[in-house]
Amino acid sequence: MAGGEWVKRWYSILWAPWRIRYIKQAGRGEGCVFCEAPSLGDDAKALIVYRGRFSYVILNKYPYNSGHLMVTPYRHVAEVEDLSIDEVVEMAKLVRAAVRALKRVYTPHGFNIGVNIGEAAGAGIAGHFHIHVVPRWRGDSNFMLTIGGTKVIPEALEETYSKLKPAVEDEARREGV
Repeated sequence: MAGGEWVKRWYSILWAPWRIRYIKQAGRGEGCVFCEAPSLGDDAKALIVYRGRFSYVILNKYPYNSGHLMVTPYRHVAEVEDLSIDEVVEMAKLVRAAVRALKRVYTPHGFNIGVNIGEAAGAGIAGHFHIHVVPRWRGDSNFMLTIGGTKVIPEALEETYSKLKPAVEDEARREGV
């Protein structure tokens, strides 16, 4: 590639090499982590920070950044068009609550909020619809990721959970969920 084209191409790719541990495990077993988590009986162990009537908020076990949350319905549904209106409305409110809680706890500079539908689109758990809410900071993709292929998550999941659970609960109540 001529000139700086390779640089443009390099920086247009989202590298997430730390997710290989998850990808290798994702196809194993018959169960769905989003179906199993609510039935564990221990929300802290399951990383569930809030339960609504139709959906819940859970920490990502393999986060892109500290505070990476996911909003998902209890019902095992893969496609957005198969969600009920009640699920869609509650999930939208929980995404708003998650964003406000993350702003309060971590003061990020921005967010990635998104859905990957189907394996071809990058869904790690293609069979169960979920929305990612990822806090972002300027410079959060530093030299460790670029050069060493290593993502630095500065906080243990347990600590993230203890900070976010009360904040998400409070914000969800404000949303009327």
